[in-house]
Amino acid sequence: MLSSRWTSSTRSPRRRARADPSPHLLFLDARPLHDEQNYKQLKKGANEATKTLNRGISEFVVLAADTEPLEILLHLPLLAEDKNVPYVFVPSKQALGRACGVSRPVISCSVTTNEGSQLKSQITTLKDAIEKLLI
Repeated sequence: MLSSRWTSSTRSPRRRARADPSPHLLFLDARPLHDEQNYKQLKKGANEATKTLNRGISEFVVLAADTEPLEILLHLPLLAEDKNVPYVFVPSKQALGRACGVSRPVISCSVTTNEGSQLKSQITTLKDAIEKLLI
């Protein structure tokens, strides 16, 4: 049985520390990620993000901090750091799903590389912004 300290209304301290609202504004409100989906450069879900990181084609990874249980995502930051890929946590999986252009919640997504892509400059701008947050 869960203790009264960790009810569904309280949030884990890990989530609060990772889910800063400023990246939320940058990634979810400024420009949705569904442009990459039109060019087949957006992979949604923890399994797809893991595959892109392992294959070495991921530009950056976006993770939702309100994932239950959070442990299903915790391998992605470790893998991203091993592969030198920037990553960022955003507060809401529902908002991440909307930014990815789907009606369902998305717990993680990965933007992949494509040599002849018209989105290369936009992806580079977002990647640089994520790297500044990691410093």
